[in-house]
Amino acid sequence: MENLPFNFLGLEDKYSDYKKAKFIILPVAYDTTTSYQPGTRFGPEAILSASRFLELYDGELKTEAYKIGICTRSEMRPNLESPEQMIKEIEKIAAKILSDKKFLITLGGEHTITLGVIRAFKKFHRDFSLLSLDAHLDLRDKYEGTKFNHSCVMRRIHEEKIPILLAGTRSLSREEAEFAKKQNLKIFHHTEISKIALLTNEAIFSSNLESSNLHLIHSQQSKWQQEVISSLPTKKIYLSIDLDCFDPGIMPSVGTPEPGGFSWYEVTTLLFNLVLAHQIIGFDIVELSPNRANKAPDFLAAKLCYRLLGLIVKGSGLNI
Repeated sequence: MENLPFNFLGLEDKYSDYKKAKFIILPVAYDTTTSYQPGTRFGPEAILSASRFLELYDGELKTEAYKIGICTRSEMRPNLESPEQMIKEIEKIAAKILSDKKFLITLGGEHTITLGVIRAFKKFHRDFSLLSLDAHLDLRDKYEGTKFNHSCVMRRIHEEKIPILLAGTRSLSREEAEFAKKQNLKIFHHTEISKIALLTNEAIFSSNLESSNLHLIHSQQSKWQQEVISSLPTKKIYLSIDLDCFDPGIMPSVGTPEPGGFSWYEVTTLLFNLVLAHQIIGFDIVELSPNRANKAPDFLAAKLCYRLLGLIVKGSGLNI
């Protein structure tokens, strides 16, 4: 692997040239406001490194999304002047990429970076909403002396008048709970999702289960996904994936690994259905804090990115 270029998937120039590529990967090495477990600044590099070991053919989707072109930009280094200044720099670079009519994927880094990206998207898309998969609400007004902390990012995006929907929540402060209620924000807590799954599993293993009920059980299993997707108020969706939305059993390498969370197939099935119903205009994957002793989370993040690219390609009707 040493001979492969150090870019997403290790692609040769034919598929990674900026002018020809449809997809642009922007790595942002930033974790100045991380609260518990620092190291997310190393996340983009770890994802790129792991991606070079992925199969270019996605057997589940039966597609080779890389053929549409995936260019990896140089990694953005942290601006230590202030979190607000870093956000402005991200906005500037993201806006330039969008002005070139590219599809932007941002790899973090801490969740704060999403604000800069969203501000750039506002310049090119009038009517879109944001779906955030996250163990936390990130709705604090201020944290650790700044309004531009990773725990405040969704509050700042809400102030940008972007409709937000939050799913996978397992931890929140009283301040956030009260703000969400006051603003009537749509939130899918993971405890609610888990209750549906628990009831479904009990039915599956019931000795009185009739085969005629299997369709009903399948509908119950996907009901929360249907509700998430139908609750999105716009056709265009920006997707933000904080990797702590996953169960820490498969994704321990995050800033704050909350117990519980999504499985791989819960997330990828949600994304599959999301692409069928909506147009994803951009996405980010954030909060990977790599552990040298466990590379599996790095690989998961890389495969998640490529799977989502494949879904977007398939959703656009391209056959590659």
